[in-house]
Amino acid sequence: MTTATTALPVRRALTRTARDRRRSFVDRFFRVLSLLAALLGVIPLVAILVFVTLNGIKALNLDLITKPPRALGIGGGAAGAILGTIQMVGLATLIAVPIGILAGVYVSEFSGRRSARVIRFAGDVLVGVPSILVGIFVFTFLVLPFKQFNAFAGAVALAVIMVPVIMRTTEEILRIVPGGLREASLSLGVPVWRTVLSVVIPTGLAGILTGVMLAVARAAGETAPLLFTALGSRLINVGDFGRPMDALPLFIYTNARQPYEALNEQAWGAAFLLLVFVLAINVLVRFRTWGRRAG
Repeated sequence: MTTATTALPVRRALTRTARDRRRSFVDRFFRVLSLLAALLGVIPLVAILVFVTLNGIKALNLDLITKPPRALGIGGGAAGAILGTIQMVGLATLIAVPIGILAGVYVSEFSGRRSARVIRFAGDVLVGVPSILVGIFVFTFLVLPFKQFNAFAGAVALAVIMVPVIMRTTEEILRIVPGGLREASLSLGVPVWRTVLSVVIPTGLAGILTGVMLAVARAAGETAPLLFTALGSRLINVGDFGRPMDALPLFIYTNARQPYEALNEQAWGAAFLLLVFVLAINVLVRFRTWGRRAG
């Protein structure tokens, strides 16, 4: 009797120890599995950065940045593409920012629950629409009627891509603004529109700007919409949005397909410039986010 009574706690302790070992093994296994999955997610990014940098930095020179394209790429550069990207992305930003921010403000502050759900769903769908379909849509309305590829159509296509990103970011940022700020303003007799304009938007301004920068980074790398709208040009076009205009993605796409080594090298150099631009925007976004957290 005494032996059986003494053996029972021992068996329980051994069982508990075996269970703890099994749990510890499963925990370590899934930790390692998660680490491997994280590494597999990071490796493509690192590979792209290294591959583009090694190939692009060799082709980077002053001529690439300051000179227009020439036949076979001899002595030419991507100045027209750089200026075209700045102009079209800049115009697209001017179009998309007011629309995206106002739409986000409406969904967050003024719309009913049902209409907000519909607009939010439409924004999510538009984010996932392939960019080439956006290009075909804009081509139908802004290129075919005028029988002329033009930079304005390219900027509109980029703006269509940017609007849902800015709208959803603005909405999410405004939703996390403390409700007490709104209530304090309204309790002082301030109208709702003035509360939104003077209290809510300034409070979430850093997050809204972050969404705008992310949208700009996405638009700067789009190629498919510009193939149907701006088309590209071997000439430098400054300020004439009624004619075709080049852009860095178009320059890369065109030169990478050519059977000449000089043009292929220029494509790598332009790819490196575009990569640096997008990385700079993302680093700036992270810097602003870290600054807000530290504050």
